[in-house]
Amino acid sequence: MTSTGFEPRATAFSTVTDALRLRREKQPDEVVYVFLRDGEEPDGSLTYRELDAAARLRAGALAEAGLAGGRAVLLYPSGLEFIRTLLGCLHARIAAAPVQAPNRRSSLRRLRRIADDAGTTTVLTTGAIKQRLETDFADAPELWGLTLIDTESLTAPTADWIGAAPEPDDIALLQYTSGSTGDPKGVIVTHANFLANVAETEESWPLRPDDVIVSWLPLFHDMGMLFGIMLPLCSGTPVYLMAPEAFIRRPERWLHAISRFRGTHAAAPSFAYDLCVRAGAAALGDTLDLSSWRVAANGAEPVRWHTIEAFTERFAAAGFAAEAMCAGYGLAENTLKATAAAEEDLPSVRWVSSQALREGRAEPAADGAEGAQPLVGLGRAVGRTTVRVVDPQNGGVCPPGVVGEIWIHGPCVAMGYLDRPRETDETFAARIAGDPSGQAHLRTGDLGFLLDGELFVTGRLKDVIIRNGRNFYPQDIELLAESSVDGLQTNCAAAFSVDDGLTEQLIVVVEADGRVLRSTGADELRKRVHAAIRDGVRLDADRVVVVRRGVVPRTSSGKVQRRACRALYLNGELKSAESVAVVRAGAADVR
Repeated sequence: MTSTGFEPRATAFSTVTDALRLRREKQPDEVVYVFLRDGEEPDGSLTYRELDAAARLRAGALAEAGLAGGRAVLLYPSGLEFIRTLLGCLHARIAAAPVQAPNRRSSLRRLRRIADDAGTTTVLTTGAIKQRLETDFADAPELWGLTLIDTESLTAPTADWIGAAPEPDDIALLQYTSGSTGDPKGVIVTHANFLANVAETEESWPLRPDDVIVSWLPLFHDMGMLFGIMLPLCSGTPVYLMAPEAFIRRPERWLHAISRFRGTHAAAPSFAYDLCVRAGAAALGDTLDLSSWRVAANGAEPVRWHTIEAFTERFAAAGFAAEAMCAGYGLAENTLKATAAAEEDLPSVRWVSSQALREGRAEPAADGAEGAQPLVGLGRAVGRTTVRVVDPQNGGVCPPGVVGEIWIHGPCVAMGYLDRPRETDETFAARIAGDPSGQAHLRTGDLGFLLDGELFVTGRLKDVIIRNGRNFYPQDIELLAESSVDGLQTNCAAAFSVDDGLTEQLIVVVEADGRVLRSTGADELRKRVHAAIRDGVRLDADRVVVVRRGVVPRTSSGKVQRRACRALYLNGELKSAESVAVVRAGAADVR
């Protein structure tokens, strides 16, 4: 898998399919994708010639079925067939919406909501998944009216695909925002968006002729899409892929693949690095060699300083260099990457006062001092992307070190949300007060500050809770909590995350009246809330706080104010129901 030296940057192309055409012409027999069975042994590969032929076959067959220029859901496990079909959709100008393959009935609801939102009844998938869905969920109403197409069985049409080539502003992907079980939104990512993000990724983390990418990230996710498919294809860099479950079961497989195949670039959320640290020494072995790893991209969820320290210390003996850990910040609405730390720099950290941070200021504090917390620097924007920190109330730019909302402008910003003009205008068309250019900015909903041009993220203006690389919406967690015990009132819970600089914890506050407390008890109520959340969204709450009715702050219309509740919790002002009961009992005894 060595390179011929033909290495045009992504800016040399106008579309993703144009990039594939050039690669096919200049380096047809070079392998670009290799899939590792069980995350270990090569089990199939694709050269540029093979990929283009397979993509054109699928494009032609889908066009004969009348799907060219339309939309389709892509329902695949991580693997080569997903890549073949995605490129086929790009050739045929089919806007593809990747979705995680469902393994339970509740997952079907998300599949159907996305299909409905995308305005399609076509689901492209593998033969195995098609058979499983039709067998295991034959009576599921969510599948009614959907047409499942096994792309592995498609046959070549009468002629090779010769349809109109896509344009730079054509939709390349509908990236559905993860986590929400209620109202998924499709982010419109164009060919131009992808190429711009690849170019800026290469600028932050340059790729050399003999570099190799290793990825376990889910390909339907924005981070997996960029690092597992688009960056390898457009940069001409081979990639070794493994299924996410192979990594989760045995995290050391990722490290061994980097060692064995001399990986230079690999990306993951912070939790993945934690899993690697916890892997047993016996499982890792003595032959692990990570000296080739130059860019260990760390993003998609809060980047932990203690994780960086632990990982760097744990694998220094295996040749992992401290400067290889490269933190970054991005989101689907910006295609992916917005900022990144340069590969030659050591990870940066600022210790700040936790109290001042809650008040919106980044005040320096002594390293490890009481009341201080570390924040990892997430690098800088490059290329034509600009990142500003803006007061979300008045739209003015915040001074350095003052917390505000992170706004982004540049060629990686997506076109908006599919068929949602109001949400698109609110999120993608923000203007900075007093800016004569009138440039539209993406409102990320994330909070942070800039110091010396480097971005530090402090939290989320939105209430999304990120755990283990997944987004969870608090209203889903609150509904599960409310439903855990008979007698709890509607709108009686508040879910939010808190960050002490070491970990991000999920806190769930539940109001209960005296009748529920007498019949169930606070301890049992907590246990049931824990169980309901675990069963419902496969997430463990770090703490469930049971309070008396009326304690949780609300708006005048009765909506729970999560941020106000979080502030009460952080300031120690939330009194548990038990403590109130003890105080009252003590007062009665005195009387």
